Amino acid sequence: MKNYNNKKFRPVSNTENGETSEETFFHYFQNGNILTCTYSGGQIVHGHLIGLVDESGNIDMRYHQINNQGKLMTGICQSTPEILKDGRIRLHETWQWTSGDGSKGSSVLEEVKSE
Repeated sequence: MKNYNNKKFRPVSNTENGETSEETFFHYFQNGNILTCTYSGGQIVHGHLIGLVDESGNIDMRYHQINNQGKLMTGICQSTPEILKDGRIRLHETWQWTSGDGSKGSSVLEEVKSE
């Protein structure tokens, strides 16, 4: 099982109906197969996610966030990991809002190496 504990990610792409951007910073924590994360930046004032990691490192998660318009937004997301040549993790995500218009989207996050 992949371990995402204390890993940091930034989006490199997102569909137009998403609220995250390259300014959004995600900090992941993992205990066993339970994943949690806090995130903020760009349009996101504050967000959390919680999920389960399977044996292949796929993540089934739910998220909630407050955007810069003061709205509470919620959704579901499935992430599939890819290991880059330099050893960093890239997450390919498909998601859907469970609030607002209920639309679907996709995004890609890449691990930020600590300096």
